Amino acid sequence: MSYDPAVHHRRSIRLPEYDYTQAGAYYISICTYRRAWLFGDVVDGEMRLSRLGQVVAARWQAIPRTFRCARLDEWVVMPNHVHGILCLVDDETEPAGEVEVAAEVSQPCTGDDGRPRGPAPGSVGAIVGSFKSVATRRINRIRRSPGARLWLRGYWESIVCSERNLERVRAYIRNNPRRWTSSNAAWGCHSAMCRESSLSYSLLVFRLNRMYRMIPSKMFTRGTLCI
Repeated sequence: MSYDPAVHHRRSIRLPEYDYTQAGAYYISICTYRRAWLFGDVVDGEMRLSRLGQVVAARWQAIPRTFRCARLDEWVVMPNHVHGILCLVDDETEPAGEVEVAAEVSQPCTGDDGRPRGPAPGSVGAIVGSFKSVATRRINRIRRSPGARLWLRGYWESIVCSERNLERVRAYIRNNPRRWTSSNAAWGCHSAMCRESSLSYSLLVFRLNRMYRMIPSKMFTRGTLCI
């Protein structure tokens, strides 16, 4: 059966015209399947990693060794999710401390027939997908649960578009364990930072819709956001 976008469509929450291989800072959040508490617990405002949480932390720290275009900024493993700032650089020799936050809109990652090609090599999607896959295999080996799901499908990300907001995201991630309560588990990777910024978010969606014109507002409600 030939590819039919109307039949074989798997809805993406990424911006359809954004090039996720370009240099910039991206705020990433990844939730466990069914928001299960697997990676440890928060005690007195500090995250105490379980054995599984240590595996996840080690795999996140290994990203720059696997992808030479990637640098890690602030990050934290929480009981049922991971927050981190992932930085892509143009030059693999660029110092890790230099973070570029500006970004331009480029071309969508689809073929001539409209068939999705999947994440481009070295893109945010490819890096996050690799991280999730390797962490899943290692944790399933520990739990003796081959094929079991570890993560929710996809991930949530924001394109960090200014130094001010980069510092804001860093502070949010750094303070995440101190802000954690049992009620946070229901939200998982949909962070309090997003809920507290709902008005600004709505205004931003309106402005982005006017900028791109053909992109419906719901494309921005669960996926990419410029902050």
